[in-house]
Amino acid sequence: MLGNFGFQDSRRATSHGFLFCLKDQTITKMKKDARLRVDSELDGSLSLRVVPPTLIAAEKEEAKAVLTLFFKKQGLSNAVAARIINKSDLFIDHLVSRLHSVHKSRYLVGRELTTLEIRDALIPYLESLLEEHGSMLADVVENFPHPPIKDKPITVVSPPDSAPDSKQVKAVSRVTETSPAGMLRPQVVYLMELGMDLEKIKLITRRFPAFAYYSLEGKIKPVVEFLLELGVPKSDIPIILGKRPQLCGISLSENLIPTMTFLEDLGVDKKQWAKVIYRFPALLTYSRQKFKTTVDFLYEMGLSSENVGKVLTRCPTIISYSVEDKLRPTAKYFRSLGADVSLLLLRCPQTFGLSIEANLKPVTQFFIARGYTLEEIGTMISRYGALYTFSLADNLIPKWDFFLTMDYSKSELVKFPQYFGYSLEERIKPRIALVKKAGVRLLLNQILSLSSRNFENALEKKMKQQQQQLTDQV
Repeated sequence: MLGNFGFQDSRRATSHGFLFCLKDQTITKMKKDARLRVDSELDGSLSLRVVPPTLIAAEKEEAKAVLTLFFKKQGLSNAVAARIINKSDLFIDHLVSRLHSVHKSRYLVGRELTTLEIRDALIPYLESLLEEHGSMLADVVENFPHPPIKDKPITVVSPPDSAPDSKQVKAVSRVTETSPAGMLRPQVVYLMELGMDLEKIKLITRRFPAFAYYSLEGKIKPVVEFLLELGVPKSDIPIILGKRPQLCGISLSENLIPTMTFLEDLGVDKKQWAKVIYRFPALLTYSRQKFKTTVDFLYEMGLSSENVGKVLTRCPTIISYSVEDKLRPTAKYFRSLGADVSLLLLRCPQTFGLSIEANLKPVTQFFIARGYTLEEIGTMISRYGALYTFSLADNLIPKWDFFLTMDYSKSELVKFPQYFGYSLEERIKPRIALVKKAGVRLLLNQILSLSSRNFENALEKKMKQQQQQLTDQV
Protein backbone atom coordinates (compact mmCIF):
# COMPACT_ATOMS: atom_id res chain seq x y z
CA MET A 1 0.00 0.00 0.00
CA LEU A 2 2.72 2.49 0.93
CA GLY A 3 5.05 1.38 -1.84
CA ASN A 4 2.79 2.95 -4.42
CA PHE A 5 3.65 6.46 -3.21
CA GLY A 6 7.14 6.42 -4.78
CA PHE A 7 8.72 6.66 -1.31
CA GLN A 8 11.99 4.91 -2.15
CA ASP A 9 12.68 7.10 -5.18
CA SER A 10 12.02 10.18 -3.09
CA ARG A 11 14.39 8.94 -0.43
CA ARG A 12 17.21 8.38 -2.91
CA ALA A 13 16.57 11.65 -4.71
CA THR A 14 16.87 13.74 -1.58
CA SER A 15 19.64 11.87 0.27
CA HIS A 16 22.27 14.39 -0.89
CA GLY A 17 20.14 17.48 -0.35
CA PHE A 18 19.01 18.09 -3.91
CA LEU A 19 16.71 16.79 -6.69
CA PHE A 20 16.99 16.54 -10.47
CA CYS A 21 20.78 16.79 -10.36
CA LEU A 22 22.92 14.59 -12.65
CA LYS A 23 26.55 14.51 -11.62
CA ASP A 24 29.54 13.46 -13.70
CA GLN A 25 30.55 9.98 -14.84
CA THR A 26 32.22 9.17 -11.54
CA ILE A 27 28.86 8.76 -9.75
CA THR A 28 27.96 5.10 -9.38
CA LYS A 29 25.55 3.68 -11.90
CA MET A 30 23.03 2.78 -9.20
CA LYS A 31 22.74 6.32 -7.91
CA LYS A 32 22.63 7.70 -11.40
CA ASP A 33 19.87 5.30 -12.37
CA ALA A 34 17.90 6.29 -9.27
CA ARG A 35 17.98 9.93 -10.31
CA LEU A 36 17.08 9.03 -13.87
CA ARG A 37 14.02 7.17 -12.61
CA VAL A 38 12.94 10.18 -10.55
CA ASP A 39 13.38 12.55 -13.51
CA SER A 40 11.47 10.23 -15.81
CA GLU A 41 8.67 9.87 -13.27
CA LEU A 42 8.29 13.62 -12.92
CA ASP A 43 8.41 14.92 -16.47
CA GLY A 44 8.81 11.96 -18.78
CA SER A 45 12.23 13.20 -19.88
CA LEU A 46 15.64 13.87 -18.50
CA SER A 47 16.01 17.19 -16.66
CA LEU A 48 19.47 18.68 -16.45
CA ARG A 49 18.42 21.55 -14.19
CA VAL A 50 20.11 21.73 -10.81
CA VAL A 51 17.91 22.60 -7.84
CA PRO A 52 20.06 24.57 -5.36
CA PRO A 53 20.44 23.00 -1.90
CA THR A 54 19.21 26.26 -0.33
CA LEU A 55 15.95 26.00 -2.29
CA ILE A 56 15.51 22.38 -1.21
CA ALA A 57 16.09 23.44 2.40
CA ALA A 58 13.51 26.21 2.10
CA GLU A 59 10.96 23.86 0.58
CA LYS A 60 11.53 21.39 3.41
CA GLU A 61 10.78 24.11 5.94
CA GLU A 62 7.64 25.07 4.04
CA ALA A 63 6.58 21.40 3.93
CA LYS A 64 7.15 21.10 7.69
CA ALA A 65 5.03 24.20 8.27
CA VAL A 66 2.18 22.77 6.18
CA LEU A 67 2.40 19.40 7.96
CA THR A 68 2.44 21.11 11.38
CA LEU A 69 -0.67 23.11 10.51
CA PHE A 70 -2.37 19.99 9.20
CA PHE A 71 -1.67 18.05 12.41
CA LYS A 72 -2.89 20.97 14.55
CA LYS A 73 -6.15 21.01 12.61
CA GLN A 74 -6.53 17.36 13.55
CA GLY A 75 -6.36 18.35 17.22
CA LEU A 76 -2.69 17.74 18.02
CA SER A 77 -0.81 20.22 20.18
CA ASN A 78 2.22 22.14 18.93
CA ALA A 79 4.49 19.98 21.04
CA VAL A 80 3.11 16.68 19.74
CA ALA A 81 3.11 17.88 16.12
CA ALA A 82 6.73 19.03 16.50
CA ARG A 83 7.75 15.68 17.98
CA ILE A 84 6.25 13.79 15.05
CA ILE A 85 7.78 16.05 12.42
CA ASN A 86 11.23 15.96 14.04
CA LYS A 87 11.19 12.18 13.54
CA SER A 88 9.91 12.34 9.98
CA ASP A 89 12.74 13.59 7.78
CA LEU A 90 12.10 10.91 5.13
CA PHE A 91 8.45 11.86 4.87
CA ILE A 92 9.37 15.54 4.53
CA ASP A 93 11.73 14.54 1.70
CA HIS A 94 8.84 12.70 0.12
CA LEU A 95 6.59 15.79 0.35
CA VAL A 96 9.26 17.86 -1.38
CA SER A 97 9.47 15.21 -4.09
CA ARG A 98 5.72 15.50 -4.58
CA LEU A 99 6.05 19.26 -4.96
CA HIS A 100 8.50 18.75 -7.77
CA SER A 101 6.19 16.21 -9.35
CA VAL A 102 3.10 18.41 -9.19
CA HIS A 103 4.94 21.52 -10.40
CA LYS A 104 7.51 19.92 -12.70
CA SER A 105 7.02 22.60 -15.36
CA ARG A 106 8.00 25.31 -12.87
CA TYR A 107 11.35 23.67 -12.19
CA LEU A 108 12.09 23.16 -15.86
CA VAL A 109 12.15 26.93 -16.30
CA GLY A 110 13.87 27.57 -12.97
CA ARG A 111 10.97 29.24 -11.12
CA GLU A 112 10.53 28.82 -7.38
CA LEU A 113 7.26 27.75 -5.78
CA THR A 114 5.36 30.17 -3.60
CA THR A 115 4.06 29.44 -0.11
CA LEU A 116 0.50 29.20 -1.40
CA GLU A 117 1.46 26.84 -4.21
CA ILE A 118 3.27 24.58 -1.75
CA ARG A 119 0.28 24.55 0.57
CA ASP A 120 -2.21 23.94 -2.25
CA ALA A 121 -0.11 21.04 -3.55
CA LEU A 122 0.38 19.29 -0.21
CA ILE A 123 -2.89 19.75 1.69
CA PRO A 124 -5.04 17.63 -0.68
CA TYR A 125 -2.41 14.88 -0.56
CA LEU A 126 -2.30 14.93 3.24
CA GLU A 127 -6.10 14.83 3.32
CA SER A 128 -6.07 11.74 1.10
CA LEU A 129 -3.60 10.06 3.44
CA LEU A 130 -5.77 10.96 6.42
CA GLU A 131 -8.81 9.46 4.71
CA GLU A 132 -6.86 6.28 3.98
CA HIS A 133 -5.07 5.84 7.31
CA GLY A 134 -7.24 7.74 9.77
CA SER A 135 -5.78 7.81 13.28
CA MET A 136 -2.71 5.94 12.02
CA LEU A 137 -1.53 8.92 9.94
CA ALA A 138 1.01 10.02 12.54
CA ASP A 139 2.53 6.52 12.46
CA VAL A 140 2.59 6.59 8.65
CA VAL A 141 4.53 9.84 8.78
CA GLU A 142 6.98 8.70 11.47
CA ASN A 143 7.65 5.24 10.02
CA PHE A 144 7.84 6.28 6.41
CA PRO A 145 8.67 4.56 4.08
CA HIS A 146 7.75 1.46 6.10
CA PRO A 147 4.11 0.63 6.79
CA PRO A 148 2.99 1.51 10.33
CA ILE A 149 2.55 -1.26 12.87
CA LYS A 150 -1.15 -1.85 13.44
CA ASP A 151 -2.38 -1.83 17.01
CA LYS A 152 0.91 -0.28 18.14
CA PRO A 153 0.51 1.39 21.54
CA ILE A 154 0.94 5.12 21.19
CA THR A 155 3.15 6.83 23.71
CA VAL A 156 3.22 10.61 23.50
CA VAL A 157 6.11 12.30 25.20
CA SER A 158 6.05 16.05 24.82
CA PRO A 159 9.45 17.71 24.75
CA PRO A 160 10.20 20.40 27.31
CA ASP A 161 8.94 23.79 26.19
CA SER A 162 12.42 25.17 26.65
CA ALA A 163 13.97 22.70 24.17
CA PRO A 164 14.33 24.55 20.85
CA ASP A 165 13.11 22.82 17.71
CA SER A 166 16.01 21.59 15.57
CA LYS A 167 14.70 23.36 12.48
CA GLN A 168 14.55 26.60 14.45
CA VAL A 169 18.12 26.18 15.62
CA LYS A 170 19.34 25.56 12.06
CA ALA A 171 17.37 28.49 10.67
CA VAL A 172 18.54 30.93 13.35
CA SER A 173 22.11 29.72 12.87
CA ARG A 174 21.78 30.47 9.17
CA VAL A 175 20.61 34.00 9.94
CA THR A 176 23.60 34.70 12.16
CA GLU A 177 26.22 33.07 9.89
CA THR A 178 28.97 35.34 8.66
CA SER A 179 31.34 35.11 5.72
CA PRO A 180 35.12 34.81 6.18
CA ALA A 181 35.13 38.60 5.94
CA GLY A 182 32.71 38.80 8.86
CA MET A 183 29.69 39.84 6.77
CA LEU A 184 26.17 38.61 7.43
CA ARG A 185 24.13 37.12 4.61
CA PRO A 186 22.90 39.71 2.05
CA GLN A 187 19.22 39.21 2.93
CA VAL A 188 19.98 39.80 6.61
CA VAL A 189 21.95 42.95 5.83
CA TYR A 190 19.09 44.17 3.61
CA LEU A 191 16.52 43.63 6.35
CA MET A 192 18.71 45.43 8.87
CA GLU A 193 19.00 48.38 6.48
CA LEU A 194 15.19 48.51 6.47
CA GLY A 195 15.28 48.97 10.23
CA MET A 196 14.89 45.39 11.43
CA ASP A 197 17.51 44.53 14.05
CA LEU A 198 19.15 41.11 14.18
CA GLU A 199 17.22 40.01 17.26
CA LYS A 200 13.94 40.77 15.48
CA ILE A 201 15.06 38.73 12.45
CA LYS A 202 15.99 35.84 14.73
CA LEU A 203 12.61 36.06 16.47
CA ILE A 204 10.78 35.91 13.13
CA THR A 205 12.95 32.99 12.06
CA ARG A 206 12.17 31.03 15.22
CA ARG A 207 8.47 31.49 14.53
CA PHE A 208 8.77 30.80 10.80
CA PRO A 209 12.05 29.01 9.98
CA ALA A 210 11.49 29.09 6.21
CA PHE A 211 12.13 32.85 6.34
CA ALA A 212 15.85 32.16 6.77
CA TYR A 213 15.96 30.43 3.38
CA TYR A 214 14.20 33.08 1.32
CA SER A 215 16.49 34.56 -1.30
CA LEU A 216 17.07 38.31 -1.35
CA GLU A 217 16.64 38.98 -5.06
CA GLY A 218 14.05 36.30 -5.73
CA LYS A 219 11.69 36.74 -2.78
CA ILE A 220 12.39 39.37 -0.10
CA LYS A 221 13.45 42.40 -2.14
CA PRO A 222 10.67 42.21 -4.79
CA VAL A 223 7.98 42.09 -2.10
CA VAL A 224 9.53 44.93 -0.09
CA GLU A 225 9.87 47.14 -3.17
CA PHE A 226 6.28 46.37 -4.13
CA LEU A 227 5.05 47.41 -0.68
CA LEU A 228 7.04 50.64 -0.89
CA GLU A 229 5.48 51.38 -4.29
CA LEU A 230 2.04 50.95 -2.72
CA GLY A 231 2.90 53.75 -0.31
CA VAL A 232 3.82 51.68 2.71
CA PRO A 233 6.28 53.76 4.77
CA LYS A 234 9.72 52.19 5.03
CA SER A 235 9.37 52.25 8.82
CA ASP A 236 6.31 49.96 8.55
CA ILE A 237 8.08 47.25 6.54
CA PRO A 238 9.69 45.55 9.59
CA ILE A 239 6.31 45.52 11.33
CA ILE A 240 4.55 44.00 8.32
CA LEU A 241 7.20 41.32 7.78
CA GLY A 242 7.22 40.64 11.49
CA LYS A 243 3.48 39.99 11.42
CA ARG A 244 3.51 37.89 8.24
CA PRO A 245 6.95 36.82 6.97
CA GLN A 246 5.17 34.37 4.64
CA LEU A 247 4.44 37.34 2.35
CA CYS A 248 7.99 37.01 1.05
CA GLY A 249 7.23 33.48 -0.10
CA ILE A 250 4.32 34.51 -2.30
CA SER A 251 4.68 35.29 -5.99
CA LEU A 252 3.88 38.88 -6.89
CA SER A 253 2.67 38.20 -10.41
CA GLU A 254 0.80 34.98 -9.73
CA ASN A 255 -0.59 35.53 -6.24
CA LEU A 256 -0.21 38.91 -4.54
CA ILE A 257 -1.25 41.19 -7.38
CA PRO A 258 -4.13 38.96 -8.60
CA THR A 259 -5.37 38.67 -5.00
CA MET A 260 -5.32 42.44 -4.61
CA THR A 261 -7.18 42.87 -7.90
CA PHE A 262 -9.75 40.33 -6.71
CA LEU A 263 -10.21 42.22 -3.43
CA GLU A 264 -10.51 45.53 -5.26
CA ASP A 265 -13.32 43.98 -7.30
CA LEU A 266 -14.99 43.16 -3.98
CA GLY A 267 -14.77 46.81 -2.99
CA VAL A 268 -11.47 47.23 -1.15
CA ASP A 269 -10.30 50.82 -1.65
CA LYS A 270 -7.16 50.61 -3.80
CA LYS A 271 -5.98 53.94 -2.39
CA GLN A 272 -5.91 52.41 1.10
CA TRP A 273 -3.72 49.37 0.41
CA ALA A 274 -0.84 50.66 2.52
CA LYS A 275 -3.10 50.95 5.56
CA VAL A 276 -4.92 47.68 4.85
CA ILE A 277 -1.69 45.69 4.59
CA TYR A 278 -0.26 47.32 7.68
CA ARG A 279 -3.40 46.45 9.65
CA PHE A 280 -3.53 42.85 8.49
CA PRO A 281 -0.75 41.66 6.16
CA ALA A 282 -2.06 38.09 6.34
CA LEU A 283 -5.03 39.23 4.23
CA LEU A 284 -3.04 38.62 1.05
CA THR A 285 -2.30 35.00 1.98
CA TYR A 286 -5.91 33.81 2.15
CA SER A 287 -7.58 31.84 -0.62
CA ARG A 288 -10.26 33.31 -2.85
CA GLN A 289 -12.70 30.77 -1.48
CA LYS A 290 -12.15 32.17 2.02
CA PHE A 291 -12.81 35.70 0.74
CA LYS A 292 -15.95 34.54 -1.05
CA THR A 293 -17.28 32.75 2.04
CA THR A 294 -16.89 35.87 4.19
CA VAL A 295 -18.26 38.24 1.56
CA ASP A 296 -21.29 36.01 0.97
CA PHE A 297 -21.96 36.18 4.71
CA LEU A 298 -21.77 39.98 4.68
CA TYR A 299 -24.26 40.10 1.81
CA GLU A 300 -26.49 37.69 3.70
CA MET A 301 -26.45 40.07 6.67
CA GLY A 302 -27.82 42.83 4.46
CA LEU A 303 -24.71 44.86 3.54
CA SER A 304 -24.56 46.47 0.13
CA SER A 305 -21.59 45.85 -2.17
CA GLU A 306 -20.30 49.32 -1.35
CA ASN A 307 -20.48 48.67 2.38
CA VAL A 308 -18.83 45.26 1.99
CA GLY A 309 -15.86 47.08 0.48
CA LYS A 310 -15.81 49.51 3.38
CA VAL A 311 -15.81 46.67 5.92
CA LEU A 312 -12.94 44.86 4.18
CA THR A 313 -10.95 48.10 3.97
CA ARG A 314 -11.53 49.21 7.56
CA CYS A 315 -11.29 45.79 9.18
CA PRO A 316 -9.46 43.32 6.93
CA THR A 317 -9.05 40.97 9.91
CA ILE A 318 -12.70 39.99 9.48
CA ILE A 319 -11.49 37.63 6.75
CA SER A 320 -9.68 35.61 9.41
CA TYR A 321 -12.87 34.98 11.38
CA SER A 322 -14.63 31.68 10.74
CA VAL A 323 -18.10 32.30 9.34
CA GLU A 324 -19.70 29.31 11.03
CA ASP A 325 -17.73 29.34 14.29
CA LYS A 326 -17.44 33.09 14.86
CA LEU A 327 -19.37 35.46 12.58
CA ARG A 328 -22.71 33.70 12.38
CA PRO A 329 -23.00 32.89 16.12
CA THR A 330 -22.05 36.48 16.98
CA ALA A 331 -24.64 37.86 14.56
CA LYS A 332 -27.24 35.58 16.14
CA TYR A 333 -26.28 36.81 19.61
CA PHE A 334 -26.57 40.49 18.68
CA ARG A 335 -29.91 39.85 16.99
CA SER A 336 -31.15 38.32 20.23
CA LEU A 337 -30.51 41.74 21.77
CA GLY A 338 -32.43 43.47 19.02
CA ALA A 339 -29.30 45.06 17.52
CA ASP A 340 -29.08 46.02 13.86
CA VAL A 341 -26.46 43.50 12.72
CA SER A 342 -25.79 45.01 9.30
CA LEU A 343 -25.25 48.44 10.88
CA LEU A 344 -23.01 46.93 13.53
CA LEU A 345 -20.92 45.12 10.92
CA LEU A 346 -20.47 48.37 9.02
CA ARG A 347 -19.65 50.55 12.02
CA CYS A 348 -17.62 48.17 14.15
CA PRO A 349 -16.82 44.86 12.42
CA GLN A 350 -14.06 44.09 14.92
CA THR A 351 -16.79 43.40 17.49
CA PHE A 352 -17.45 40.15 15.63
CA GLY A 353 -14.00 38.91 16.55
CA LEU A 354 -14.82 38.92 20.28
CA SER A 355 -15.72 35.86 22.31
CA ILE A 356 -19.43 35.60 23.09
CA GLU A 357 -18.81 33.99 26.47
CA ALA A 358 -15.72 35.92 27.57
CA ASN A 359 -16.48 39.37 26.13
CA LEU A 360 -20.04 39.92 24.94
CA LYS A 361 -22.17 38.26 27.60
CA PRO A 362 -20.36 39.92 30.54
CA VAL A 363 -21.03 43.37 29.03
CA THR A 364 -24.69 42.50 28.49
CA GLN A 365 -24.99 41.32 32.09
CA PHE A 366 -23.30 44.51 33.26
CA PHE A 367 -26.04 46.67 31.74
CA ILE A 368 -28.86 44.33 32.75
CA ALA A 369 -27.64 44.48 36.36
CA ARG A 370 -27.93 48.28 36.17
CA GLY A 371 -31.55 48.22 35.11
CA TYR A 372 -31.37 48.35 31.32
CA THR A 373 -33.71 46.19 29.21
CA LEU A 374 -32.50 44.01 26.33
CA GLU A 375 -34.23 46.41 23.94
CA GLU A 376 -32.29 49.37 25.40
CA ILE A 377 -29.04 47.42 25.23
CA GLY A 378 -29.76 46.55 21.59
CA THR A 379 -30.33 50.22 20.84
CA MET A 380 -27.07 51.16 22.55
CA ILE A 381 -25.00 48.63 20.62
CA SER A 382 -26.65 49.65 17.32
CA ARG A 383 -25.82 53.29 18.00
CA TYR A 384 -22.30 52.61 19.22
CA GLY A 385 -20.79 49.35 18.01
CA ALA A 386 -17.54 49.81 19.91
CA LEU A 387 -19.43 49.60 23.22
CA TYR A 388 -18.75 45.88 23.55
CA THR A 389 -15.03 46.24 22.82
CA PHE A 390 -14.35 48.08 26.10
CA SER A 391 -12.97 46.49 29.25
CA LEU A 392 -15.39 46.22 32.14
CA ALA A 393 -12.79 46.87 34.81
CA ASP A 394 -10.84 49.61 33.04
CA ASN A 395 -13.63 51.42 31.23
CA LEU A 396 -17.28 50.61 31.75
CA ILE A 397 -17.32 50.29 35.54
CA PRO A 398 -15.33 53.46 36.42
CA LYS A 399 -17.24 55.53 33.87
CA TRP A 400 -20.56 54.20 35.13
CA ASP A 401 -19.59 55.04 38.71
CA PHE A 402 -18.76 58.60 37.67
CA PHE A 403 -21.95 58.85 35.62
CA LEU A 404 -23.95 58.25 38.79
CA THR A 405 -22.48 61.50 40.22
CA MET A 406 -23.54 63.56 37.20
CA ASP A 407 -27.25 63.81 37.98
CA TYR A 408 -28.39 62.47 34.60
CA SER A 409 -31.07 59.89 33.93
CA LYS A 410 -29.70 56.53 32.85
CA SER A 411 -31.76 56.91 29.67
CA GLU A 412 -29.13 59.47 28.57
CA LEU A 413 -26.75 56.55 27.99
CA VAL A 414 -29.28 54.88 25.71
CA LYS A 415 -29.42 58.10 23.68
CA PHE A 416 -25.67 58.63 23.84
CA PRO A 417 -23.74 55.39 24.54
CA GLN A 418 -20.69 57.05 22.98
CA TYR A 419 -20.14 58.41 26.50
CA PHE A 420 -18.11 55.28 27.19
CA GLY A 421 -15.75 56.08 24.35
CA TYR A 422 -14.41 59.32 25.84
CA SER A 423 -11.51 59.59 28.26
CA LEU A 424 -12.73 59.83 31.83
CA GLU A 425 -9.83 61.93 33.08
CA GLU A 426 -9.12 64.06 30.01
CA ARG A 427 -12.61 64.71 28.66
CA ILE A 428 -15.52 63.67 30.84
CA LYS A 429 -14.45 64.95 34.26
CA PRO A 430 -13.02 68.33 33.09
CA ARG A 431 -16.09 69.20 31.01
CA ILE A 432 -18.58 68.10 33.63
CA ALA A 433 -16.71 70.27 36.11
CA LEU A 434 -17.04 73.29 33.80
CA VAL A 435 -20.76 72.65 33.31
CA LYS A 436 -21.35 72.43 37.04
CA LYS A 437 -19.29 75.55 37.67
CA ALA A 438 -21.38 77.46 35.12
CA GLY A 439 -24.54 76.28 36.87
CA VAL A 440 -26.22 75.18 33.66
CA ARG A 441 -27.36 71.90 32.15
CA LEU A 442 -26.40 70.56 28.72
CA LEU A 443 -27.19 67.34 26.94
CA LEU A 444 -24.54 64.69 27.43
CA ASN A 445 -23.99 64.71 23.68
CA GLN A 446 -23.23 68.46 23.74
CA ILE A 447 -20.84 68.16 26.63
CA LEU A 448 -18.65 65.46 25.11
CA SER A 449 -18.94 65.41 21.33
CA LEU A 450 -18.36 69.08 20.57
CA SER A 451 -14.91 70.49 19.87
CA SER A 452 -13.38 72.66 22.56
CA ARG A 453 -14.42 75.92 20.86
CA ASN A 454 -17.95 74.72 20.10
CA PHE A 455 -18.30 73.41 23.64
CA GLU A 456 -17.28 76.79 25.05
CA ASN A 457 -19.74 78.52 22.70
CA ALA A 458 -22.55 76.18 23.71
CA LEU A 459 -21.75 76.70 27.38
CA GLU A 460 -21.67 80.48 26.99
CA LYS A 461 -24.92 80.48 25.02
CA LYS A 462 -26.62 78.37 27.67
CA MET A 463 -25.41 80.69 30.41
CA LYS A 464 -26.80 83.72 28.56
CA GLN A 465 -30.14 81.98 28.02
CA GLN A 466 -30.35 81.12 31.68
CA GLN A 467 -29.44 84.69 32.66
CA GLN A 468 -32.11 86.05 30.32
CA GLN A 469 -34.72 83.75 31.82
CA LEU A 470 -33.84 84.98 35.32
CA THR A 471 -34.09 88.58 34.10
CA ASP A 472 -37.50 87.96 32.52
CA GLN A 473 -38.77 86.42 35.75
CA VAL A 474 -37.77 89.54 37.68
